[in-house]
Amino acid sequence: MPAVEEAQITRYLSKYKYVGATKKDVVDVVTSYRSLTYDLQRFVFNDGTAKDLFTLQGTIPVVYKNNTYHIPICIWLMDTHPQNAPMCFVKPTPTMQIKVSMYVDHNGKVYLPYLHDWQPHSSDLLSLIQVMMVTFGDHPPVYSKPKEQIAAPYPTNSFMPQPGGAGPSGSYLPYPTAGGAGGGNFPPYPTGSNFGPYPPAGSGPAGHGAGYPPYMNFPQPSGGYPPAAGYNPSSNASSTGTITEEHIKASLISAVEDKLRRRIQEKVNQYQAEIETLNRTKQELVEGSAKIDSIISRLEREQVDLQKNIAVLKDKEEELEKSLETLESAEAIDPDEAVTTTAPLYRQLLNAYADEAATEDAIYYLGEGLRGGVIDLETFLKHVRTLSRKQFILRATMQKCRQKAGLAG
Repeated sequence: MPAVEEAQITRYLSKYKYVGATKKDVVDVVTSYRSLTYDLQRFVFNDGTAKDLFTLQGTIPVVYKNNTYHIPICIWLMDTHPQNAPMCFVKPTPTMQIKVSMYVDHNGKVYLPYLHDWQPHSSDLLSLIQVMMVTFGDHPPVYSKPKEQIAAPYPTNSFMPQPGGAGPSGSYLPYPTAGGAGGGNFPPYPTGSNFGPYPPAGSGPAGHGAGYPPYMNFPQPSGGYPPAAGYNPSSNASSTGTITEEHIKASLISAVEDKLRRRIQEKVNQYQAEIETLNRTKQELVEGSAKIDSIISRLEREQVDLQKNIAVLKDKEEELEKSLETLESAEAIDPDEAVTTTAPLYRQLLNAYADEAATEDAIYYLGEGLRGGVIDLETFLKHVRTLSRKQFILRATMQKCRQKAGLAG
């Protein structure tokens, strides 16, 4: 490949994340298939966002029933290529019509297991094109329109480049023949005026039949199309393979029935999916309603309990206010009479405890006086012996009172 062309590819891929791997993939394709050209174009996604993506456009050779045809395609590379699979489309010319199948939808988008199972480190564009060639050879993605449906002749300056390279004047050479030589009379897609969207009765997959377009691959019913009214299979027209009005009528009726059947099935599937969604939503709403009812019941119970607690607190507050008023109006209380006991034994225990605590304080302050030099050692020892003896007797008394009263020791 010329250095100028490689530089242009590099410039187009400048915003791609993996420039080296993507460039190698592209160079391998354009080197092997000269009918494919590259460009940088804007792609609009379903969510409305647009992005400049590298695209490969042109035709690929497809062998169908021992004849080679050139299918126009367009491959868009994501800016994360080869981490993400490319997007492939069939781009029919004005004289072609898309054949919808499990591999191509009505918009021309291509669906292949190779794309679905795309592996960044093992999948490449060259292998993808080869898979497309094999798949389209078994299931052609386009077929030629009848002449009465063609609005204009095939444009020579279509945006899809013609394979075979550019001539001296800049125009592309014609499609190659079935044998591979350029400039022959073999058309890029079947021509003729005796075929429509469906092959005539009697033409099957074993051969082209009368006017059978090689781009078509519609499955034939096992018993053929139902004969129209007045159709006689033993007539001369049938035996000679000539297309009659009965054949056309039967073909059109079968085509309309098949199209209506598919549309009805699509509508049924769509409505069933919507019904299932509505049923799930209804179930969620019923469960949510039950939860809300449970929460409301719990809140009502808590509100009743709260009202009861508020009433109790108000009663206690009134009692405290009355007690405060009584205390404020009452006379001073003697500390010795502030605490009263219910039995003489408890009174003896209380008095012994108070005396013992006072004795403990007296011993403490004697020690403080000795340290401060207020009393001498002899005086300290004399009083401490007396107080200690008294403290022992008081503690023994408290122990006895506790035992008699059944209190914890």
